[in-house]
Amino acid sequence: MICPSCGFEYNYEEDGFKVCASCQFKWKEDQEENNGDLKIYRDAYGNILNDGDSVIVIKDLKLKGSSETIKQGTKVNNIRLVDSDHDIDCRVPRFGNISLKSEFVKKI
Repeated sequence: MICPSCGFEYNYEEDGFKVCASCQFKWKEDQEENNGDLKIYRDAYGNILNDGDSVIVIKDLKLKGSSETIKQGTKVNNIRLVDSDHDIDCRVPRFGNISLKSEFVKKI
């Protein structure tokens, strides 16, 4: 069994989940058979993103319907990954809840 997130071969079982010894990614055993269904989210530099990670915006992003801009270098904590055209749901300071694309962020 290899980790669906990083491909590391050593893992252990904890609370009904398999846990990768390298990246600490958790998955259910039945997901091993359906690795094609498991989507892996990556930042602009190819780092694997997980729920709860902190990221930095790497480009000024204009918000639709507003004259405001999320500046490069803005830190966003506790992201949530979703399966839609914008991969990340998060709360950006001064802007509130926003969806971002993973190609415009860097994992911290």
